[in-house]
Amino acid sequence: MTDEELQELIESVSKETFGKPFLHIARFNKRLRTTGGRYLLSNHSIEINPLVLDMHGTEELVGVIKHELCHYHLHIEGRGYRHRDADFRILLKHTSSPRFCRPLTEEKQRVQPKHVYECTSCKLLYKRKRRMDVRKYRCGKCAGQIEEIQAVK
Repeated sequence: MTDEELQELIESVSKETFGKPFLHIARFNKRLRTTGGRYLLSNHSIEINPLVLDMHGTEELVGVIKHELCHYHLHIEGRGYRHRDADFRILLKHTSSPRFCRPLTEEKQRVQPKHVYECTSCKLLYKRKRRMDVRKYRCGKCAGQIEEIQAVK
């Protein structure tokens, strides 16, 4: 999808959902990392993350567009356009717009601990990625001695 097609899509969603025209610029912005889109207060333009379309499809893209149009129309009308404002939340519900975008980054897998230590007194386990000097540290719960019980190579 090109910026021109995005512009047309946003204009049609604005007319259909809000009954009001979108009169400013819409474009894709590859530099957006974690957010699906943003509304710029300074020039009233809307920027959309192209990953929304690539990862989640057109339906999610339309949801992000509706969300940004809620900001846009409320700001133009001089009403509460911020996420915390009642006007914004009411308009989100009225237009069936999503409050948040689905995640655009893949979740990182947790690294398994390579070293497991145990307190000799209270048996509390300490799981660590890096090796620790058991002569230097004591148990945080009972101040007992710590010993290594498992080292995965």
